[in-house]
Amino acid sequence: MKIKKDYLAKLITHVNRKQWWHVTPADPIAYKKRGKFYASSFQEAEFYGRPNDIPERATIAKPFVCDNQTIEKKLLGKIESYEGISIEEIAKIDTRLRQEALKRGFDSIVLFSEKSLRSFRQTGKIPRSIELNILKPTTASGFPKPDTSSKRKTELA
Repeated sequence: MKIKKDYLAKLITHVNRKQWWHVTPADPIAYKKRGKFYASSFQEAEFYGRPNDIPERATIAKPFVCDNQTIEKKLLGKIESYEGISIEEIAKIDTRLRQEALKRGFDSIVLFSEKSLRSFRQTGKIPRSIELNILKPTTASGFPKPDTSSKRKTELA
C-alpha cells in the first residue's frame, strides 16, 4: 500500500519541525559511511549510547518510509540481519541501505514500527516513536552550511 501524498507531506513537515536526539558515533567518518541517525526521544537514543545533551533539528525532502521488518527486503532484496548480529555487521548493512536509498533518490530513511506504519498509511497518524537517518548530512549538525556569500550578506543588511 502506497503512502498518500498529503500524509507524506505531513510527515516531512513534522520531521523538519521536530527536535531529534543523536548519539555521536566513535568513528569520525561514520556519517559518510552510514548517514546520521536520530531518535525521536532521549530514551530511545540511549539504546545506541549516550545522547548529546542538546537535541538537533533535521531537514528532509524525500524520505524512504518503512518499518524495521521490511527495510532490508525493500532496499536490499532480502533480509540480511539475524539474531545475535554483531555491531560491525549491522554497520555494513546500514552502509548498504544508505547506498541503495541514495541510488533511488531518497535523502533520508524514516523508520516506524510495523503497526505504526500500517496506521500511518491508513489514517496519516504520525507515531511518537520514529527513527530517522539523514543519508547525506552536510555538516556535523545535519544542516546545510550557512550561505556566507557577499550577495547573501547584502540582502540581510
